[in-house]
Amino acid sequence: DRRPALGVVMAAHGYPLNPRKGDLITGAPSLDSMQQADVMVFHAGTVPTSNGQKGEALTSGGRVLCVTALGSTVKEAQKQAYDLASKIHFDGAQYRKDIGYRAIKS
Repeated sequence: DRRPALGVVMAAHGYPLNPRKGDLITGAPSLDSMQQADVMVFHAGTVPTSNGQKGEALTSGGRVLCVTALGSTVKEAQKQAYDLASKIHFDGAQYRKDIGYRAIKS
């Protein structure tokens, strides 16, 4: 795919010095819904919940998720990635708000 892609890393509370573990992640799309859109959420610092609920995960490290989107332009990919990131929640979630700004500015 030749379209621009942009990824936003969502990090745990306390990252980078003392990332907290065990916070419930909600709002992440299912694999089926991601395949219908130009977005993908890559899990890095996550583990399944102990209750086995399908689609639920807990934080288990500093860099928890990478929300990635494709777009016809970098600006469109950025908008899609940030729109999705804003719907994903876990206690203390943090992410940069300036990813891609240099490419959009030029």
